Amino acid sequence: MTRFNHIFLLLVFGLLFVTGSAQECTLDIGGKNTETIIKIFQLNEEQIGKMEMWQGELDIKTKDIEDQIRQLMEKHPQKTPEDLTLFAKKYDALKDQMVNTSKAYDTKLIAIFNERQYQRYVDLCIEALRTPIVVPE
Repeated sequence: MTRFNHIFLLLVFGLLFVTGSAQECTLDIGGKNTETIIKIFQLNEEQIGKMEMWQGELDIKTKDIEDQIRQLMEKHPQKTPEDLTLFAKKYDALKDQMVNTSKAYDTKLIAIFNERQYQRYVDLCIEALRTPIVVPE
């Protein structure tokens, strides 16, 4: 891995999901870094196929949550402090749902990593000062 790729990867890991848990080490399989994930973790064809399937599922779920956010912004009253407080709570719940959904799909991918891939993930997370996602056994 070249020094540039290494620095780029650390930046990607360091900046992903800043709005979520800043300490968690996410892959963001629904984002624009698919090729980087494939290269860095040297995914095999089966893993790539599963990741692509999960990206499709995640895209559908993400669009649904985005639609709910759009509806909330368009239709929720925002005239009084009480309205704004309720709006903020509903918005935060949808934002959390988006982060949790994305994390769930990252977890699915991490769960199919082999030992070497998982160790690379852990090492990169540590370098980026992030906590690796724990995969239930």
